[in-house]
Amino acid sequence: MQCRISPSLMCMDLMNIKEQLMFFNQHADFLHVDIMDGHFVKNITLSAFFIEQIKPYTCIPIDVHLMVENPTDFIDQMANAGADFICPHAETINTNAFRVINHIHQLNKKVGVVINPATPISQYIHLLDKITVMTVDPGYAGQPFIPEMLEKIRKLSELKKKNSFKFLIEVDGSCNINTYQQLLSVGAEVLIMGSSGLFKKNLSLENAWQKMSFDINNAAKNINQ
Repeated sequence: MQCRISPSLMCMDLMNIKEQLMFFNQHADFLHVDIMDGHFVKNITLSAFFIEQIKPYTCIPIDVHLMVENPTDFIDQMANAGADFICPHAETINTNAFRVINHIHQLNKKVGVVINPATPISQYIHLLDKITVMTVDPGYAGQPFIPEMLEKIRKLSELKKKNSFKFLIEVDGSCNINTYQQLLSVGAEVLIMGSSGLFKKNLSLENAWQKMSFDINNAAKNINQ
């Protein structure tokens, strides 16, 4: 069983951005960029300007997570800056979801939707390229895992198989050695790696990546046994 890895750039060492991007070009599947407006969540992180700055140094897809109250104010900015996936929260687009999804596709970008822990699965999942299940309440790194989300991931996996849907099933929040086996066993396909799984103050990025890869491979082997 294989999964794809998406490092969360809000957790990276901002003093060594170029070097870390070069490393991720060789190892990661996506780059996860959190955009927070201080309203939808009480934090402010990265921006379209950040995406513009890193775009020339990366060859893998940039995946933008819009934790903002009004995602339509940001979609064109992110597309123009170089985002490859644009992923608003279901809670912010449910009144005009089809219009938003169509607009992002018309910009020739992939569309994802992020689902908060208390949010049910939406009726438009067949239109999506990716669904991100939050396994923590959004806004800050390092929050505790919410185990009830395992059933939501399992249900998405079953719906995908039953209907031949194409969306990727991604998990954001507390992806680490304590949760890898549980997440993979219910159908997680992309893991967003933050402070608890990858970015360690006491380890180099290369050593942390090796440890993460070893732990994920072990988790996958245990599932297949």
